[in-house]
Amino acid sequence: MADKTSPASGWPLIKGDFHSGDANSCVAVVTMGSHLDEQGICDAGAALCGSCKTENLGLEKVIANVIANPNIRFVLLCGTEVKGHLSGQTLRALHEGGLEGGKVVGSKGAIPFIENLDDAAVKRFQEQTEIVDIMESEDLGEIKAKISELAGKDPGAFGAAPLIVEVKEAEGGAEGGAVAGASPQFLEIEQRLDEIETKIEFVNAEVAQRVGRKVGRDIGILYGLVAGLIVFMMLIFLLPKLM
Repeated sequence: MADKTSPASGWPLIKGDFHSGDANSCVAVVTMGSHLDEQGICDAGAALCGSCKTENLGLEKVIANVIANPNIRFVLLCGTEVKGHLSGQTLRALHEGGLEGGKVVGSKGAIPFIENLDDAAVKRFQEQTEIVDIMESEDLGEIKAKISELAGKDPGAFGAAPLIVEVKEAEGGAEGGAVAGASPQFLEIEQRLDEIETKIEFVNAEVAQRVGRKVGRDIGILYGLVAGLIVFMMLIFLLPKLM
């Protein structure tokens, strides 16, 4: 059996939109923009499971909880990417390239600025964990199977004590807010991004409804043509017999 250690006292230290499971598990699951059966995923063997909707404070919370528990060696990304924020892509970029001037190297997100994690915390995250990416999958069977597969590869606890970092939330405490201390320009960009995302979701729903109505109308017309053709063929077949 893989060697285990105790996480930081009171782990998980950072509160957020997630469920916690077995602290000895080597897998943390991040569902990005999706809300799945987080408790069921924890019951299947995950140490943590929850969403991560922002490419700044959301990522900081995930990483802070992971490095406070040396038993976590895999971070499994699943669920749908968050439009605009691209928190999944940013998390992968942070693991691969770290920070430069507080910005996540290689991130395509709108505001990928990290304030609560220093280089030591980021390096610890990079060394302690492996990113496993099955994003865009919301299939619980696939997610649970991947957890089981990773558990079979458990290398044991990372060889260092839990690393504790403080994550200061923006005023109001919402994960969706910009990072603490962000400039008014960043706050305005964040607000506009959320508004655009809402409009995109509305447009997508409206388009889906219109397509559905058109498809239904076209199917009705097709059924009418088929029925008319059947009647016409029957008349052609029966008319000579009636004369």
